[in-house]
Amino acid sequence: MTKTIALFNQSGGVGKTTLTMNLGYHLGQRKHRVLLVDIDPQASLTTFMGIEPEELKQTIYESVVGDEPVQVIENINGVDLAPANINLSAAELELVSSLMREMRLKNALTSIADNYDFILIDCPPSLGILTVLSLVAATHVLVPIQTQFKSFQGTDLLLNTVARLRQAANRQLKIAGFIPTMFDARTAQETRTYKAIKEQLSPLATVYEPIPRSTVFPDASEKRIPLALYQPRHPAITIMKKTVEKLEQL
Repeated sequence: MTKTIALFNQSGGVGKTTLTMNLGYHLGQRKHRVLLVDIDPQASLTTFMGIEPEELKQTIYESVVGDEPVQVIENINGVDLAPANINLSAAELELVSSLMREMRLKNALTSIADNYDFILIDCPPSLGILTVLSLVAATHVLVPIQTQFKSFQGTDLLLNTVARLRQAANRQLKIAGFIPTMFDARTAQETRTYKAIKEQLSPLATVYEPIPRSTVFPDASEKRIPLALYQPRHPAITIMKKTVEKLEQL
C-alpha cells in the first residue's frame, strides 16, 4: 500500500520543504519508488528540485482544478516530482463552487499511486483549501516543528485541524510523527522547547531526533541538490536516515 505523507505546519519557515526533498531522497536511496508533490503556490520544492516553475506548461494545478492527468517529472536524484507554479494560487478561488473539492488531489493521485511506495506532499504554510486537499489525500501527516516557543505554541491549532479532518473527510489519517527542526542545543530556550515537544507530543506520535540548525541546508537548496550530495558527511544526514527507517515502518 502506498504511504502518502503530507508534511504540514501552518507556520512558515520550519524547514518543511527542505525536509520533503531530503527525506524523499533518502527513501529513494533505499530503493523505494518516491513521488514528491508540490502543492504550495510558492513552488519552493519545485525550485529546490532544479525546475524553473515559470517555465512549466502543466503542473499539479491542472490536475486539481482541471482534472488533467498528473504531470510527473521523472528521476530527479532518484525521485519523481509533480511540480507547481504560481498558477496554483488561483486554485482556492476556482474550487469554491466545485463539487467534492476536498477530494480533488486524492482523486488525481489515485491513478498513479500504485507506481509509488511513498508520496510526500509539501503543503502550503496555511490552513486553506490546498492544505485540506493534501490532508484528505494523505494516509499520514508528518509535522515539522521549529524548536522555538512560538512555533511550538501553534501545535494545538494544527492538531485541532487534523482532528476535524479526521472526523469530516479522512477518518484513516494518522499522525506519522513530529520532527523538531533548526535545533541549536547550545541555547537553553531551544533545549527547553525540545524537551517540551518530547514530553507533550510523544503520547500522540513519534517525536523524531531533532534536525540541527545549519547553514548547509539553504546552501544545498541553492545548489538545488539534497544535503547528502552537497555535504555527504554532515551529521544531519545520519539523523534523516534514522527518520526514514522509522517512516518505512508506518
